[in-house]
Amino acid sequence: MNRLRVMKDCAMRRIIGLLVLWIAGCASTPQATRERDTEAKQFGSSPATATVYIYRTSAAPDETVLWIDDRLIGATLPYSYFRVQLDAGPHVFTGLAADAGRLALETRPGKVYFVEHAISAGQSHFRPVAAEMGKKVVTNCCHLLESWAPGQRPLLR
Repeated sequence: MNRLRVMKDCAMRRIIGLLVLWIAGCASTPQATRERDTEAKQFGSSPATATVYIYRTSAAPDETVLWIDDRLIGATLPYSYFRVQLDAGPHVFTGLAADAGRLALETRPGKVYFVEHAISAGQSHFRPVAAEMGKKVVTNCCHLLESWAPGQRPLLR
């Protein structure tokens, strides 16, 4: 019975994700100001939370919607990143496009983490990246996107 519930939850998340993608076809994840991007690229941390950078270097035009622990973060775009503060503990990253790529990550307060989000042939893939490599990639390739606030609707172009 529990497995059936999990399957229904997964199906519902896929439907919601596909609806968000459909809406995102006429939408835009807001790009942060140059000042916020520069500040984020200082790679500071907070003693109370973990800081996670999720970046995408792929030029593939495929859009995917990024979720962390069932919280909508935003639509990923080529050469962009999100900076997210998370409570310590286990977290699940999910990308909903043609698939549902996943990554489980255990975080600690005061630490900075980097996650690469790649899209290939309509499939999203996540992988943790060493801090030095992540800093170099984010600094050289990417611009900061603003996370969608809970309940926020995508901005129409």
